[in-house]
Amino acid sequence: MTAPRRLADVVPQVDPARMAASLVPPRQFADARLENYRPDPDHPSQAEAVEAVRTFAAGWGPRTGGLFRRGPKAPERPGLYLDGGFGVGKTHLLAALWHLAPGRKYFGTFIEYTALVGALGYADAVRLLSGASLIAIDEFELDDPGDTMLMSRLLGELVQGGTRIGATSNTPPNALGEGRFAAADFLREIQGLSDRFTTVRIGGLDYRRRDAAEAAVVAGESAVAALPDAAGTTVDDFGALIDHLATVHPARYVGLVDGLRTAGLRDVRPLPGQTEALRFVALVDRLYDAQVALVASGEPLDRVFGEDMLAGGYRKKYLRAISRLVAMTNAGARAS
Repeated sequence: MTAPRRLADVVPQVDPARMAASLVPPRQFADARLENYRPDPDHPSQAEAVEAVRTFAAGWGPRTGGLFRRGPKAPERPGLYLDGGFGVGKTHLLAALWHLAPGRKYFGTFIEYTALVGALGYADAVRLLSGASLIAIDEFELDDPGDTMLMSRLLGELVQGGTRIGATSNTPPNALGEGRFAAADFLREIQGLSDRFTTVRIGGLDYRRRDAAEAAVVAGESAVAALPDAAGTTVDDFGALIDHLATVHPARYVGLVDGLRTAGLRDVRPLPGQTEALRFVALVDRLYDAQVALVASGEPLDRVFGEDMLAGGYRKKYLRAISRLVAMTNAGARAS
């Protein structure tokens, strides 16, 4: 019997055209609509957010009636910013907005857009995205000054061409960049981004933890060893996988998860540094988008980020990854 395929053996080749084609909502949000979003009655801001998305989308409505009748008035600001904690349905609402948008449109995480610019070059990325009705940006966070100015400039050019912006984040737009660099030195760029958005704040509990354990499930070595040698299943030593991620650009991580359904991880242990942790976060996002179940041994996956990391400027990225790791290991436990 041959060993299960290892993610560490995969060297993905993802060309720019494939990257652009992948800018659609993740599989679990393919059917996301305003009608099937279920607001928590204990948190009225969720129902209010649904109406805010509906109003924003009405700006694409057709003009009707006679000569002096006009269609829905376009929002004063070209962007809608959904701000809230983990698992309150922000991505569902953003995907629903994407489905309502007419014509050519794109949906991706913040890192996917910056990676696209890196792969294509700024001018070609602008040409690709220009003319789209909507650029939907999930998990909008600015991690360094370069990204701040890049996204400010990019969104400015796209908005001038008539494109509208939808975004989600765990950070209000006027606080982007806090804790990561000297935000005051880039206040003009940050404020410029903030001014483009109408902000809607959404309260609530993390739905991923409402019906799941509060910690990642450690399945154990026997469960990892029992994973089938079959297509869609991989088994990796955690340390070797982390080393492999250093050899693959994060823009190409989408190629690592092609066709993947279950991933086994052996000997999980705390990550050695921030660079490795951020690469792992990028992989977690791709695994979660692909709805991959995780079966792991060693340390619980929600404890791989050290206390110093959780206290630093990337805290929200790590907490989002922890929330997703809890969900994926619970999926692995249910499947085994």
